[in-house]
Amino acid sequence: MIPQELRQIIPPVQLDLLKTHQLSQEFYREVQYRQAFEGYCHWYRQTAESHRKELQKMRQDLNILGWFRRRTR
Repeated sequence: MIPQELRQIIPPVQLDLLKTHQLSQEFYREVQYRQAFEGYCHWYRQTAESHRKELQKMRQDLNILGWFRRRTR
C-alpha cells in the first residue's frame, strides 16, 4: 500500500511502476515462503518415516531388560 503523501508527490506513471514493483516483491516473498514450507514438509515426512522404521526395528530387537528379569517379550 502506498501512503497518501507519496501519491501526491509521485506522478501517476511512476506510481503504477511502484505498484507493480511492490506486487512483484510480494509475489516473490510468497514463492519463497511456499518453497521453504514445501522443503520443511519434505524433511518432516522423511524424518517421520525414518523414525517409524527405527521404531519397528527396535520392536523386533531382543528385550535385554526383560531377559535379565527372566522374561521375554
